Amino acid sequence: MLCNTLVCMAVWLSLSSRPPAHRMLVVLVPIAAFAAAGFEHAVANMYFIPFGLLIKAAAADGFWRAVQLDPAAFAALDMASAIRNLAAVTLGNVAGASILVAGVYWLLYRRTAREAGL
Repeated sequence: MLCNTLVCMAVWLSLSSRPPAHRMLVVLVPIAAFAAAGFEHAVANMYFIPFGLLIKAAAADGFWRAVQLDPAAFAALDMASAIRNLAAVTLGNVAGASILVAGVYWLLYRRTAREAGL
C-alpha cells in the first residue's frame, strides 16, 4: 500500500510545480523512497517478473557463474506465483492510492453542500 502512496504523492507533488527542473526534483524523493524501501509496484513487477522468467528459461551457465547465483534460487518463480504476486500487489496499490492518498485528500478538502453553493 505504501508504494503506490509514494507514487501518487510524486504525481501530486509534480502537479504543484511549474518548471520542469522543479518537477524532477520533487518527484525524486518519493520515488527514491519507494525504491530504497523495496516496496513492490504492480507496473514495475509487470517488467521484473517476466524478465526473471526469461532469465530462468534462457540464461546460460556462464550467466549464473557471472552473477554468482544458483539457478535453484529461481525455482519458485513460475507463472502461477507471478499471477498471485501481481494480484496481491495490484490490490495493495489500489488500496494505497484510493485510501491513503485520495481518501485523505477528500477528508481534508471536503466541503458541505452549503459551502459548495448547492
